[in-house]
Amino acid sequence: MSELSINTTQNVKINFIAASVGERLGAYFIDAAIKLAYIFLIVWIFFYWLDIDRLMGNLDNWSRGSIIFFLFSPLVIYSILLESIFEGQSFGKKIVKIKVVKIDGYQAGFGDYLIRWFFRIIDFDLFNGIIALVSVASSKKSQRLGDMAAGTAVITLKNKINISHTILEDIGEAYVPTYPLVIKLSDNDMRIIKETYQSALMKNDHEIIYKLVSKIESVTGIKNQSGNNSDFIRVVLKDYNYYTQHM
Repeated sequence: MSELSINTTQNVKINFIAASVGERLGAYFIDAAIKLAYIFLIVWIFFYWLDIDRLMGNLDNWSRGSIIFFLFSPLVIYSILLESIFEGQSFGKKIVKIKVVKIDGYQAGFGDYLIRWFFRIIDFDLFNGIIALVSVASSKKSQRLGDMAAGTAVITLKNKINISHTILEDIGEAYVPTYPLVIKLSDNDMRIIKETYQSALMKNDHEIIYKLVSKIESVTGIKNQSGNNSDFIRVVLKDYNYYTQHM
């Protein structure tokens, strides 16, 4: 597996493991199996059980085509819909434990998933997926053409991690939060904040910690009440965990 380095907005590198060709193929075939099962279900219900062909007998070709397109449209929007809902994962990706991320450290958005979806025509439909296979195998960041165009990559989530490598923080039952506005931040934001902070601590880089505090304040509207930048960041991390666990 190749290592993928993502530069955050604080110019700190975060290392991930890029999903292998095998993992991506596994997710692809699982999604394909789900789509195939959907086709069988629709055909059985509407064409055999309800005999929709007979019901549509008096309709013109345009109306018949519209009904059929509506029935099978979930197959067309399957990947973009699920990746938008599950933040970079389809059912296949969830099972294989891989995920789409932005290579600039931000959470991928609908526009990024849309670009990847458009490029499926080139990556998968032309030459039976050979283009996607070759580009993933040969790219330094294991990207297919859709990833390159969207500025995304697919990473594996199977890394052995402990709580210090996640956004999780140990908080007790009696914990009282200080900054309710932390809910403006996302899981990805908190991951970047925690990893940037830990990296700065290891390097004793107080300038990075100061810039990180300023960024948090400007994005959320929170004001540092502790007077100590490190204490402030630790409280923000704990507060985010508190609010997300009690929402």
